[in-house]
Amino acid sequence: MTEKGLVLVVEDERPIADLLRLYLSRDGFGVHVEHDGAAGLAAARRMRPVACVLDIALPSMEGTEICRRLREDGDWTPVVFLTARDDEVDRILGLELGGDDYLTKPFSPRELVARVRALLRRAAGPGEGERVRTLGPVSLDPARRSVTVADRPLVLTPTEFDLLGHLLRRPGRVFTREELLAGVWGYASHAGTRTVDVHVAQLRAKLGDAAGLIRTVRGVGYTADA
Repeated sequence: MTEKGLVLVVEDERPIADLLRLYLSRDGFGVHVEHDGAAGLAAARRMRPVACVLDIALPSMEGTEICRRLREDGDWTPVVFLTARDDEVDRILGLELGGDDYLTKPFSPRELVARVRALLRRAAGPGEGERVRTLGPVSLDPARRSVTVADRPLVLTPTEFDLLGHLLRRPGRVFTREELLAGVWGYASHAGTRTVDVHVAQLRAKLGDAAGLIRTVRGVGYTADA
């Protein structure tokens, strides 16, 4: 393992797995590769990687099931899904299970590395000096990476946390989906705006009675406002 930590790649297409190993290694990551879903889940539990890259269609266990079981274990390691099926079902299913991002094959291995780096920057959080943000019953502490609703702790994925933090940074300000992609995910693409909608829906579901603080501005985007 290198100073950037270990990335687990679970991909049954060996040429793709080898290419990802090469590019992630070049960027300074340690890389462990598995070609089978069950073996991938065991490796994730055993090795505690800093990030997981999971193909959806795998022998013995799909990538979405690996992610679901990790989340059930309370493991919120950032997950990037890979899919060969260019449809919304796979993408949305993966994100609803707690995935953080996805790429559709064929993709650039450089883009995959950039996505992993962006996820890890967000998971690392800001400096200790950033203030606690409060809106209604919701309180978010950037330094501690913690959220409470009416003083009760709320468990969020790294991406959900950063999305909420971005909205709370400027309450009342309407962010377009493209702005949220750039500010939270670290890239902008009209094709990826559905990712924002799915994460907002998941965030609202977890906020429960406080979900109304995140409002949809039709035709524009989202805002956090009491």
